[in-house]
Amino acid sequence: MRTIAIIAALLTAIPAAGATLRSATTLSGPQVRVADLFDDAGPAAERVLGPGPKPGGRIVVEAAQAAAIARQFGLDWRPRSGAEQIVIDRAGQMVSRELVANAVRKALRDNGTNAASDVELGGFVTPLVALGSQPEIVVEQLDREPVSGRFTAELAISVPGEALQRMRLSGQMVEKTEAVVATHRLTAGEIIRPEDVRLQRVTAFGQSGELAQRIDQTLGLAVRAPVMVGQSVTLANLAAPVLVQKNAPVQIALSAPGLSLNATGTATEAGGLGDRIGVLNPLSGAIVDAEVTGPDQVRVLPGSALRRPARGGQAQISAR
Repeated sequence: MRTIAIIAALLTAIPAAGATLRSATTLSGPQVRVADLFDDAGPAAERVLGPGPKPGGRIVVEAAQAAAIARQFGLDWRPRSGAEQIVIDRAGQMVSRELVANAVRKALRDNGTNAASDVELGGFVTPLVALGSQPEIVVEQLDREPVSGRFTAELAISVPGEALQRMRLSGQMVEKTEAVVATHRLTAGEIIRPEDVRLQRVTAFGQSGELAQRIDQTLGLAVRAPVMVGQSVTLANLAAPVLVQKNAPVQIALSAPGLSLNATGTATEAGGLGDRIGVLNPLSGAIVDAEVTGPDQVRVLPGSALRRPARGGQAQISAR
């Protein structure tokens, strides 16, 4: 028995053969093991050396420190020069701005902020957490100014098995509303189609005019002035599409009980569906009010106002 014990002691004192210092390694967990520094580390491979860098960080182990670790764990490795080293990286993932904003938004609403309000974060530095983790964000302290809407917040970011991270940020509460915005630049006179617009939450403050808040409020209408991509569409900037151009020839329909006449005239102004415009009867020289009924088509109703009487008599529409 004594012989066996002596042999076992001698065997444990024999260094593992062929250990090789790695040039770099990327950790998947919070601790550094011997195997993260050395290949072929033998039974010592899974021994923990200590905590690794924070997610997204790195540490550098120089030749002298690596040699001391090799001696401590009985590894057969010695540096060939003092320039040898190993770089240990820690994989990390960014905590999204939206995830942080959601935590702050909830805290603000729990403190009585209008549910229609949103938050804009200022000076936001994205924290890093362990790769593949699901961080929990808790707002530990919140200070806000009701009048200006500005706030500061202290956040705690926790991940199981990792050190707790804290961050401080500031921002402002802004009132948001859902509105129709352009998906691309719309030129003046362009008729809005379904693919031209979408719904999006926008800042209510500073908007000029009443915003379109449903897509069906805009479809088939023309924009009076250009709308930039992402810009809100206002109701005042919408109009019926121009179906009759100024000075363009138009077909005039005159309907009355027992009477239906058609004539050709000239529009004195542009108009969209349902608009009332002036139409010149070239034969009589009279301008009458007419309603736009379609592309280059108008309708004169009995008793329509005469804008300029024909010379020498009443205005007439010449039938064709």
